[in-house]
Amino acid sequence: MTTTATTTALFPCFTYDDARGAIRFLVEAFGFVEAAVYGEGDRVDHAELAWPYGGAVMLGSGGRDDSPVEMPAGTGSAYLVVPDAATVDALYDRAVAHGATVTRGIRDEDYGSHGFTCRDPQGVHWSFGTYRGQAASGV
Repeated sequence: MTTTATTTALFPCFTYDDARGAIRFLVEAFGFVEAAVYGEGDRVDHAELAWPYGGAVMLGSGGRDDSPVEMPAGTGSAYLVVPDAATVDALYDRAVAHGATVTRGIRDEDYGSHGFTCRDPQGVHWSFGTYRGQAASGV
């Protein structure tokens, strides 16, 4: 059976102590695009940030009574596909310029990926690379 997805069907979810600050950082440093942000004042009840190369993440403020899961703020990780090595290199420079902490520098992997891993200012780890995975090829 072959299916074609036209919408995002998988959303990594994160909780932040300063969700509005996280949104600003993710947009400025990594290039996410704000798709939706709901909440009053500093509190973010729900935010969706689109990854320009497909997919999205959701996030919100920690300590909300309506959170579906109790997850410590600033934890977790996500891997994001980037179209080519030049884009990875440019994203690395952009992330570092905006204060991301590099935890694994740019390198080429034996499975064909070119990428790096960094941590955002609130502790979430983000890996970026050219490896599209086996699932992306229809497996």
